[in-house]
Amino acid sequence: MAILSRKEARQKRHRRVRRKVAGTAEIPRMSMMVSGRNIYVQFIDDDSGVTLAQASSVKHAGFKSATVDVAREIGKVAAENAVAKGIKRVVVDRGGFRFHGRIKAIVDAACENGLVMSMKETT
Repeated sequence: MAILSRKEARQKRHRRVRRKVAGTAEIPRMSMMVSGRNIYVQFIDDDSGVTLAQASSVKHAGFKSATVDVAREIGKVAAENAVAKGIKRVVVDRGGFRFHGRIKAIVDAACENGLVMSMKETT
């Protein structure tokens, strides 16, 4: 079997996660993509194939790299955008990335700013 590149391995993990995670209009999927330079967050209704809200480090001037501090800011902005659109609960799609560092910072900041995650529910 051929050795997978880093990108191919992440895409394979993402496909495995996506088999179990799907968003609806009531509980959209919070999809995250982290590169070396930018961070992207989208809230997606998979039933209709529509992006309901989004945030990214590209749209915010002054962010020159994708650090944990930038991830916290993007998580905060993403949560504010989602709450403004009437989204309160989401299911997390980590995009094949490990749940630590920047991904964890995005989710924690979103939780602190009004979103309830399916994996962080206390009810």
